[in-house]
Amino acid sequence: MNATLRRTWVAAALAACLAGCATNPVTGKNDLILVGEGQELSIGQQNYSPMRQSEGGDYVIDPALTSYVQRVGNRLAAVSDRKLPYEFHVLNNSVPNAWALPGGKIAVNRGLLIALKSESELAAVLGHEIVHAAARHSAQQMSRGMIFQGGLLAAQVVGSDSDYGGLYAAGAGLAAQLATQKYGRDAELEADHYGIDYMVRAGYNPQGAVTLQETFVRMSADKDSSWFQGIFASHPPSQERLDANRRHAAKFAPSGEVGTEAYAAAMAQTMKAKSAYDSYDEGRKALSQKNADAALAKAEQAIKLAPGEAHFYALLGDAFLVQKKYPQATQAYTDAIARNDGFFYYYLQRGLIANKDRRDVQAKADLEASVKLLPTGGAYYALGNIASRANDVGAAKKYYSAAAGSEGEIGQAATRELMKLDLPENPGKYIRTQGGLDGAGMLVVAVGNPTSVPVTDISIAIQYVDAQGQTREVQRKLNGTLAAGQQSQVSTGLGPFQSAEQFRVALASARIAE
Repeated sequence: MNATLRRTWVAAALAACLAGCATNPVTGKNDLILVGEGQELSIGQQNYSPMRQSEGGDYVIDPALTSYVQRVGNRLAAVSDRKLPYEFHVLNNSVPNAWALPGGKIAVNRGLLIALKSESELAAVLGHEIVHAAARHSAQQMSRGMIFQGGLLAAQVVGSDSDYGGLYAAGAGLAAQLATQKYGRDAELEADHYGIDYMVRAGYNPQGAVTLQETFVRMSADKDSSWFQGIFASHPPSQERLDANRRHAAKFAPSGEVGTEAYAAAMAQTMKAKSAYDSYDEGRKALSQKNADAALAKAEQAIKLAPGEAHFYALLGDAFLVQKKYPQATQAYTDAIARNDGFFYYYLQRGLIANKDRRDVQAKADLEASVKLLPTGGAYYALGNIASRANDVGAAKKYYSAAAGSEGEIGQAATRELMKLDLPENPGKYIRTQGGLDGAGMLVVAVGNPTSVPVTDISIAIQYVDAQGQTREVQRKLNGTLAAGQQSQVSTGLGPFQSAEQFRVALASARIAE
């Protein structure tokens, strides 16, 4: 970076800081905030439900536990320094984790609740997440990104390890980053410090924050622990944090509510079902290792222990699916829906089986129900196939376009199907052309294929002014197939020209290479 550019960048950054500095409602300090409060609230509100879906869905089998967590969360939120529309949900996920989206949308996993010992420890977890929201830590992270990444994140802001998280395909990027972002050292210490203050204000014993960090530091010694997939990924523990909590908690009288018995009572039903969830987790692991028989056995064992849990039937269905026992799999997903009709995955899997069997009415109903809960590339791709079979080209394009943004095979397949439908009408939307002059002034056209599928029968339309000043139109073809991600050149034989103003090039036609 040269000196002039460096001075310009520094000046721009300083101007942004001066314009965007705001008083932190928790600390009273001036922080760089380029994200408005309305944007924070919008991001949290729009992404809270789909993020919960992508992390295993709400824990519905024990609604009393969710109500308990919400009461503790609301008690802390009432004494926070920033009034937000706080919400608290328990997620049906065995990974120990908790997270907060901007605007006070907070979630805590069943797996973390099982590891806690008291209501004061729960208050420490929730108070910590409330501070992240109240102190606008996510907004600060986004604001730094706007400056240091040249504003690339701004468009997302203005516009807008689970078993299931990888399926969230539509609009997940920003929310997932915010829910799983690794906060900096200062933000973590700040959330610990003021979280303890909130605990004391709400009447909790601050030692809960100490014992919580002691557990975290102890668990961090096991590098293979599921904790590193969950809360440690975004909230890394340290001896420094533990020592800081001890010092700060010591400033307050060793009084306040601990709530060991109350917590045990609230967790009784979930703790009773722990062995069932352990079997379920073992079944999921077996299925990931392509051992469908073991997964079936573990699913059946879990169902015997806790027959009301829908996830166990979904595991059963997934194992049957691997074994290509489609009727049994369909019944298992139906059994899951009967126990919890608010989770996307059961509808998605049942709909995909119906789509495979060309039972389009049932498939469309299930797939549409799934995307209402969580947009996924697989559902959109299947819906595109259903629309294509019904000769509804407009709907097929819409669905394939939504699925084309997915990673992997689904995204590539959706892109191919979309291009089959749309390429003949809009070839220039997918294939790039650019005219240029060689050393002799003759026109050469560069043709690029930035898509993930090969294209052939490429024809280029050229409009040019001849030596007599007459406007001419001709076409030239690119021989052969242009592979995905490749480019080539066409020597047109036209010229010599003096400048690019004498010609125009455009893509006339192309088709997918079969």
